[in-house]
Formats: sequence, C-alpha cells, structure tokens
Amino acid sequence: MRLVANIPHEEVRISVFAWNDKFLVKFEKAGMEQTYKIAEMDIPGDGDLEKMLDEELVDTVLEIFHKMGTAWKGAQERMDTL
Repeated sequence: MRLVANIPHEEVRISVFAWNDKFLVKFEKAGMEQTYKIAEMDIPGDGDLEKMLDEELVDTVLEIFHKMGTAWKGAQERMDTL
C-alpha cells in the first residue's frame, strides 16, 4: 500500500492510498477513523478521486464521527455504572 495524497481539511485528516487496483480513502479525527475502499474503475469522469471528496461527503463523514463519538461515550458511561 502506498500513500497517494494527503488532502488538506481543517476538521479531518484525509489520506488516500493505492492498493490492489483500489483507492483507500481514510478519514481520521479524534482517535477514530473511517476508511472507504473504491475500485479504480469506479471513479467517474476523468478519474479525479479528489473531486469525489467534496464538502457534502466530508460533512457526512463528520456526522458519522459525531455519532461514533457519542456511541463511545455512552459505552464508557455504561461501564462506569457496572
């Protein structure tokens, strides 16, 4: 697996890797990560993966991170009551 790009964003770290005819797009924030595997041939248009990583997608990723953080905090709180 090789690093193809680091895409700057103020709220989340975005890294793109190439591996076995796929791109792995990794989003990282606050100790959590989401990874999307995309076949190279599934990239529409001129094959510019960065165009797919628009603000609407990033906003959705950030919402998921919020839900992940809330779920984790809830699990920790439940452990405190045992």
